[in-house]
Amino acid sequence: MTTPTPPLGGLRVLDLATLFAGPLAATLLGDFGAEVVKIEHPRKPDPSRGHGPAKDGIGLWWKHLGRNKRTITLDLSKPGGQATLRRLVAEADVVIENFRPGTLEKWDLGWPELSAVNPRLVLTRVTAFGQFGPYAHRPGFGTLAEAMSGFAAITGEPDAPPTLPPFGLADSIAGLATAYAVMAALAARDRTGEGQVVDMAIIEPILTVLGPHPLWYDQLGHVQPRTGNRSQNNAPRNTYRTADGSWVAVSTSAQSIAERVMRLVGRPELIDEPWFATGADRARHTDVLDEAVGSWIAERPREEVLAAFEKAEAAVAPIQDVRDVMTDPQYAALDTVTTVDDPDLGPLRMQNVLFRLSATPGSIRWAGRPHGADTDEVLTELGLTPEELTALRAEGAL
Repeated sequence: MTTPTPPLGGLRVLDLATLFAGPLAATLLGDFGAEVVKIEHPRKPDPSRGHGPAKDGIGLWWKHLGRNKRTITLDLSKPGGQATLRRLVAEADVVIENFRPGTLEKWDLGWPELSAVNPRLVLTRVTAFGQFGPYAHRPGFGTLAEAMSGFAAITGEPDAPPTLPPFGLADSIAGLATAYAVMAALAARDRTGEGQVVDMAIIEPILTVLGPHPLWYDQLGHVQPRTGNRSQNNAPRNTYRTADGSWVAVSTSAQSIAERVMRLVGRPELIDEPWFATGADRARHTDVLDEAVGSWIAERPREEVLAAFEKAEAAVAPIQDVRDVMTDPQYAALDTVTTVDDPDLGPLRMQNVLFRLSATPGSIRWAGRPHGADTDEVLTELGLTPEELTALRAEGAL
């Protein structure tokens, strides 16, 4: 049986970015067949190689973020490095970078120079604040986006400080948005034949996923407070402790689900209350509803609670940590956490590609490669001679 060509097969991507948002976008493109070349500084590798736990001195985060990428080294501050990048750009479709605005221009590698080399190029610029505006030249990370966007202000308990997520939330959302932006720019190129610049500010995608907050404020002056696990839009909606010390989450965004929950926990009379008819009104009586649901759940072990909710067709899920995720039967059925063979560490379990395509599925072909592992191979394919490689190394450009 012939293996289908992946949907992005033949697409050439140069990943110049570091840490998370830009590199994640390149990873997502590589998962569906794009030929991604990761370009790192010869003496300053992508810091994600050293983030988080390591095994045998090898950073595990990089194994995930660097998958499906060939890795080369190139010092773009050196004339030889700049000339080599231009040669790579001439054969590329996409460049992803996250230098501070003006950095590429300082090296004569800005849009005018790169588009002159390749008019079909999509230059994707991922920064904290975007390419212009009063904050554009500030250093920034996803944490600042989580703070600025309003996310932290609405996260946490009402009487507790604003809460930042314990992982790269804004960066991850921006990575997803960047991959989408690249595909939109490529679709436009299919029509016009010309590339363009993608300007992705990490502070913006997280604001998008927060939903209608600006609209609420604009039209009603409404500012959402911190409500912990509760919602202003429906109730009951919370986490509840079970008799065996576990936790479950319950959501009742639909009226029919709220009614099923009340019948399940033995409080059907609450359905007849005038305030039960809408989610917002139920949210104003959260204490009553939480007591009804919480006390019922507290008397039963988790598995009994989950089984009862499933039978009642009410929405519930266990609060799982990573140990539970790795054995969850639904994730197992979807192969959400898959096994990748790695020459450095052996079999690795990591998140699979983001979605399933029936005819042209994505795949993980290899995990993150060592720093600069493919430099000679990639540049030789580009047409550089052994003498040119030697000269670049002598200059410190590789």
